[in-house]
Amino acid sequence: MFNSVGIVARIDRKEALNYAVELASYIEGKGLKVSLEPTLAKHASREDLATPLKDMKVDLIVTIGGDGTILKTCLSTPKPEPPILPINMGVRGFLTEVDPKEGFKAIDRCLAGEFSLEVFRKVACRVGGEDLPHALNEVYITSKTPAKMLYVRILKDSEVVGSCRADGFVVASKAGSTGYSLSGGGPILDPSIDAFVLTPICPLTLFYPIVFSNDSLVKIRLMKPQEAVIVVDGDFIYELSGEETVEVTGSKYTTKFVRLETDFYSRLRRRLLVSRGQRA
Repeated sequence: MFNSVGIVARIDRKEALNYAVELASYIEGKGLKVSLEPTLAKHASREDLATPLKDMKVDLIVTIGGDGTILKTCLSTPKPEPPILPINMGVRGFLTEVDPKEGFKAIDRCLAGEFSLEVFRKVACRVGGEDLPHALNEVYITSKTPAKMLYVRILKDSEVVGSCRADGFVVASKAGSTGYSLSGGGPILDPSIDAFVLTPICPLTLFYPIVFSNDSLVKIRLMKPQEAVIVVDGDFIYELSGEETVEVTGSKYTTKFVRLETDFYSRLRRRLLVSRGQRA
């Protein structure tokens, strides 16, 4: 099933880079073509394998890091994205499930077809007819000036949902519902639900998070001239000015994760719902 593998690693952790070099050699030994993100290729003295993420057309991508590594990878990888095997060398790594000690065995299981795919739909975002990168986790809209609130009107299709003043607004996908949106009081979306959630951050007016189906077109309209920014997956930034409208809906693109054993709620118990010292 897999004939070519791309590898992306955290560039700020030497152990992640060294692990990636060893894994690349292991995969090459299996007879597969390997591509390395350029910074990793330079570290490994394997510039011959260097391939920018935007050109990485492979059958499988292995990320070595945490959720941030996955998000940056998904922003740049050609669409449709290949499946991702995430190896956890991050802080929390909710989207990752493979321990570094099991990474080589995970490759063997992938090659043997002993895995399943967990699919997450992204969130599409558009401003003034311009498409922004689709978000795996969230689209965050906030004031460009710290400590200033945004005043917006929210519409679903052509129906007015309501108006709200808040520090910002998170539009989170199913995958992103366990991230910033959750910290802001939003719900966790079950994997079987085809939806995204809009969560206001510290609203001045009473406005609860709302779950929308992925075929909904949600418009977030700035109600007076304001300077604001859109942040996609914590990395891509787009500046807003005036009374602009941000349109969000379920994306036509998905991200697929290679899963070996643990299910969604196993990860949820282990990473989010269980305090230190308690049993999962």
